[in-house]
Amino acid sequence: MRNLPVRTARWSARHPWRALTGWLVFVVLCLGAGLSAGGNPATTEDFWVGEAGRAEQLATEGGLQRKPTEHVLIRAEPGRPLDLAAARAAARDVTDRMERLPEVASVARPVRSADGEALRVPVVMKGAELDGKENVGPLLAQTEEVAAAHPAVVVEETGSPAISQGVNDQRGEDLALSERIALPVTLVTLLVVFGSVVMAGVPLLLALTSIAAALGLSMLASHLLPDPGVGTNLILLIGLAVGVDYTLFYLKREREERARAGGRLSSEALVELAAATAGRAIAVSGLAVVASTATLYLATDVIFSSLATGTILVVAVAVASSLTALPALLVTLGRRAERRAARRAARAAARGTTPREPRRRPEHGRVFAALLRPARRRPVATLVVSVLGMLALAAPALGMKLVDPGKDTFSRDIPAMQTYDRLTAAFPDMKVRHEVVARSAPERAPEVRRALADLGRRASADPLFAADAEPAVRTSPDRRTSVLVLSVPHFANSAPARDSLERLRDDHIPATVGRLAGVETAVSGDVARGVDYVGHERGKLPLVIGALLLVTFAVTLIAFRSVVIGLLGVALNLLSAAAALGALVVVFQGSWAEGLLDFDSMGAIASRVPLFLFVILFGLSMDYQVFVVSRIKEARDAGMPAREAVVAGISASAKVVTSAAVVMVTVFAGFVALHLTEMKQMGFCLALAVLLDAVVIRMMVLPAALLLLGERAWWRSPRRPAAPAPAPAEVPVGGAETPSARTPETVR
Repeated sequence: MRNLPVRTARWSARHPWRALTGWLVFVVLCLGAGLSAGGNPATTEDFWVGEAGRAEQLATEGGLQRKPTEHVLIRAEPGRPLDLAAARAAARDVTDRMERLPEVASVARPVRSADGEALRVPVVMKGAELDGKENVGPLLAQTEEVAAAHPAVVVEETGSPAISQGVNDQRGEDLALSERIALPVTLVTLLVVFGSVVMAGVPLLLALTSIAAALGLSMLASHLLPDPGVGTNLILLIGLAVGVDYTLFYLKREREERARAGGRLSSEALVELAAATAGRAIAVSGLAVVASTATLYLATDVIFSSLATGTILVVAVAVASSLTALPALLVTLGRRAERRAARRAARAAARGTTPREPRRRPEHGRVFAALLRPARRRPVATLVVSVLGMLALAAPALGMKLVDPGKDTFSRDIPAMQTYDRLTAAFPDMKVRHEVVARSAPERAPEVRRALADLGRRASADPLFAADAEPAVRTSPDRRTSVLVLSVPHFANSAPARDSLERLRDDHIPATVGRLAGVETAVSGDVARGVDYVGHERGKLPLVIGALLLVTFAVTLIAFRSVVIGLLGVALNLLSAAAALGALVVVFQGSWAEGLLDFDSMGAIASRVPLFLFVILFGLSMDYQVFVVSRIKEARDAGMPAREAVVAGISASAKVVTSAAVVMVTVFAGFVALHLTEMKQMGFCLALAVLLDAVVIRMMVLPAALLLLGERAWWRSPRRPAAPAPAPAEVPVGGAETPSARTPETVR
């Protein structure tokens, strides 16, 4: 297994067209199989968590589950009184049209607002709650026709289905925008690194094919783990960043070996040499990312499971492309370069001149030398100042507040959200609704209904709830389940809304229906879903973080056979992740950066962001840890003293690590331009974390710590002496392949 990258590269190098054809066939098969099987979207049941999930289960078993509902709002133009006759005519037209649609289950009678300036027509759709966004199109079309037919009033539609469709459309536009930003900048970065359009196109080509294959595999995987609709975004995000990075590391190492060989080694031998170093590092790095991301499954949450699956698939495919298709591409391009060099040499010989040697570009320049200089000259001061700076940046994370972002936090650029704001202004009781579910024996249904009615009266007298003289109680046909809906005139993410849920669960229910022996009660609704989801995540956080730390340490220990390096890697990953999360709190939990980054602060961080980012950041940090420490270990195994090996290894990897970081930062920073605040938070935190990790951690903290530790850093890590290099004469360019050419023992 240790030499698997070399054996794979050897086969690909010896059979480049077979390898490339096999890779393309693999990509086409994955994508084709995925499209044929289709995705398996998550259902409402997959999102059930905590007491809110239990309440929804009880309601579903009784046939009283929440239905997708739209609301048609009929109002006057701003500053004008409502023409009630025209409004009622529009409401009748809406009702007639909606009742004829096969997607509609029922249309309720129009409801007039308290100030009399608006009418609301509730439209209940058929199917499950999450199916509404797929079927809402015909309803929106009919509403537009009614609006055109009744110009005396304004007719518009909103509701969870319409909002969800708007969010999906906006997300698609945002992703297209981020791709338009990321791809050109990535290409320019690669052009700067390689100075060649062909070589710059190789990483992008492999990254895009890896993404295509991973998308197909994710569709197949969704039949085992349902897809909540977020995995595709992550595959595009992580796939482009990691796919380009892995290819970049391999390409740079092959170019180093080619420059070092000076034309004395064949392309096949050079690819094997790169595979024995960069190839193995890519395999270890990919394993580290996969292993760390797999800890998200411990959260037992459909969204985290989907994110983990998408990340694991795209990273695994990116590693496979780097170890199979990339060597074949490099050999093919290398042979072309050798033929061109041979033709140049022949033309020069015919002219009696000597061909010009290509200028060798330095692997590290003044910028990287300047970044590394403080750690080399003053390691103690550099370590102390850097760590204290990162800790100061991480400190605000201690005050992090979490909230489950609901529709109240969506962009107001979505038309359905603009209508939602007008709807809740005219009908404040539409902002939040608690659903109290009670289940008992059928013969106790009258007793339960009376207790729920009493609960409704108590809530109506509570200032946290909307006043409702006669709260409605629905009972299932089998008389086992009853549901009471209570309105709250506050948005779901507000403190009064959360207080009303606490008051309901702790005071009102125990004083009414909760007093009935043998009656099971639970509360659901938008507020309950959010509160219970955040509580569920908080409960899983210690388990996931503990497993993550253990997995990270184990992978590092196995890779480098050093307990100290393993512990140091965990500590540095913690430091960079904590600093990024602290900066996230500073920027997004307050309101000072709203205008700068174009978002509306929620006063908190989206609840899924910290746990997901912590795991992903650990995986990405392991990328740089593996590549940098691998170069240091190579230098140490070659006979350098530990301190000299640190400087040599970091100097050799500085340019490629920084270039890879630029690519990742560009891809992630593109998400800051998106509309969804949750995606902005993810993009900002990922971009900043990668930047801090590549510059501060890998160029300052890591070298300073390793220089101070010296040989102690490699405690219990045996030094493997390097074997002598194969004689150049044994591996002539274009000549027969010898065993030495196919087995580069110098780097094993």
